[in-house]
Amino acid sequence: MRILVTGGAGFLGSHLCDRLIKEGNEVVCLDNFFTGRKLNIAHLLDHPNFEFVRHDIIDPFKYEVDQIYNLACPASPPHYQYNPIKTTKTSVMGAINCLGLAKRVKARVFQASTSEVYGDPAVHPQPESYWGNVNPIGKRSCYDEGKRCAETLFFDYHRENHVDIRVIRIFNTYGPRMHEADGRVVSNFIVQALRGEDITIYGDGQQTRSFCYVDDLIEGFVRFMNQSEIVGPMNLGNPGEFTMLQLAELTLKLVGGKSKIVHKPLPADDPKQRRPDITLARKVIKWEPTIPLEDGLKRTIAYFRTRV
Repeated sequence: MRILVTGGAGFLGSHLCDRLIKEGNEVVCLDNFFTGRKLNIAHLLDHPNFEFVRHDIIDPFKYEVDQIYNLACPASPPHYQYNPIKTTKTSVMGAINCLGLAKRVKARVFQASTSEVYGDPAVHPQPESYWGNVNPIGKRSCYDEGKRCAETLFFDYHRENHVDIRVIRIFNTYGPRMHEADGRVVSNFIVQALRGEDITIYGDGQQTRSFCYVDDLIEGFVRFMNQSEIVGPMNLGNPGEFTMLQLAELTLKLVGGKSKIVHKPLPADDPKQRRPDITLARKVIKWEPTIPLEDGLKRTIAYFRTRV
């Protein structure tokens, strides 16, 4: 197939491009390098089945493709809060442009949504049926509400125009090619430990997250995109739940060194707990994560040693 990947030079996008190329597809990678990096796709630039186009998906684009994966949007709080209006535009106008193209060329289109649509959840773990608890006017709202609106657009295009959609809600993912300054907890802890700096925990460290290794997530993407039973939304993530304190201690153990753990005030609207209910993924695509946190962290630390 000929497949378009928006945000294809980003952390997840570049791993997805690798997988699609490996399977023999032609891949068109769109990225404006706001958070994506040429470094992530450098090994693909000379591949005969890979084409890179520098483009911002806020602006329309036209390609003859069979499938579209829409992964374009900054996903870490420092990056999406840097230009919040642009973040909302990327989610909303980017979705409209992807859906418009899918409608014209009759392509299947995939939306990389997020567990942030659940906000600070009052239901735990979070099933796809939960509508969420989101602040619409906070500092995180540009991302949370942008992704929620993108889901609305996907389902309206599906109902009104019969566009063939797939919507995935991604829970915390980590692995090689994360940006070392992206401000997410795994990269923060690893970079601080490698530099011998104090490891910063916000609040008391008892808030929880679930961490899915990137290879597991990409497997879920491809399985979900290529099934015809449901359009989503579907949660993808690791149901194993860890406190920030547990993650910091494990990172210190694996990196070594003399870093200390220090506590700082909790940011506004930071969710206290996050864990996916993946019953639907287990049932429909026979998927669940296979890589334990410690193994995934070792691989990620090895990558960051080359970057820090």
